[in-house]
Amino acid sequence: MGAMKKPITSASAASTAPLTVSPTKEPDSIWQQIHREAQAAATAEPALANFFNATILSHNSLSTALSHYLAGKLASDEVPEVMLRTLMDRAFSTEEIIDAVAADIAATVDRDSACTLYLTPFLYFKGFLALQAYRVAHQLWNEQRQSLALLVQYRISLIFAVDIHPAAVIGSGILIDHATGLVIGETAVIEDCVSIMQSVTLGGTGKVSGDRHPKIRKGVLLGPGAKILGNIEVGEGAMVAASSVVLKAVPAHAVVAGVPATVVGDTRCDEPSQAMDHYFKCD
Repeated sequence: MGAMKKPITSASAASTAPLTVSPTKEPDSIWQQIHREAQAAATAEPALANFFNATILSHNSLSTALSHYLAGKLASDEVPEVMLRTLMDRAFSTEEIIDAVAADIAATVDRDSACTLYLTPFLYFKGFLALQAYRVAHQLWNEQRQSLALLVQYRISLIFAVDIHPAAVIGSGILIDHATGLVIGETAVIEDCVSIMQSVTLGGTGKVSGDRHPKIRKGVLLGPGAKILGNIEVGEGAMVAASSVVLKAVPAHAVVAGVPATVVGDTRCDEPSQAMDHYFKCD
């Protein structure tokens, strides 16, 4: 993973000059760039022209394209696409949610060295797609439509191998990289600008009920396979190293590693989630 911020690039040399997306990561600016990239990609690979047209080019906004694409992926005989599309159209028309979608796309392009186009997470990254489907389920949960929220969660877990409880609270500007095996429990909180690798668990420690899951503060980097268990806080700008098991609170800007995890250094930057540097030097 690289730390360098990448400019917006076109899908082919034949495309027009790249659009500069505003620092506020506005959905309209993100959508215009995705649309431009899809046009260039369809020209470069005619065999996929129908795919790009169906998923992106035939739509007029980020919200409508995302609800169409996600509903198609999550639908089944028992969960009809038309029902999911209605739920998603309503969710993604909400300003707070579509702003978070745009921020998640921008975060993925900025932090993932394998991602050079804005259409890539939209079309191909299951971490991004699972997170946006969670946002729909979370809206339903907050409206006391728990059965429907849990049904959406169930479909997410089957299709994307990602299990996020719809009651969990997740901010914006989130990168979920690779995503397979991610588990986020019911009372977990993830603040803005967090990066999460594959096989991370934000879990409880037993059968205790109530507030029992971790609180991940702004700018945190959670390495591959990290397990954070219990109602504990991972402080702002901290880093949890790969395969660590965290059972105690982590101070802000600390690096923790091991089983059980202990403090082994500090991150030496405000937001390791943006630097994406998994290497650390022990103090």
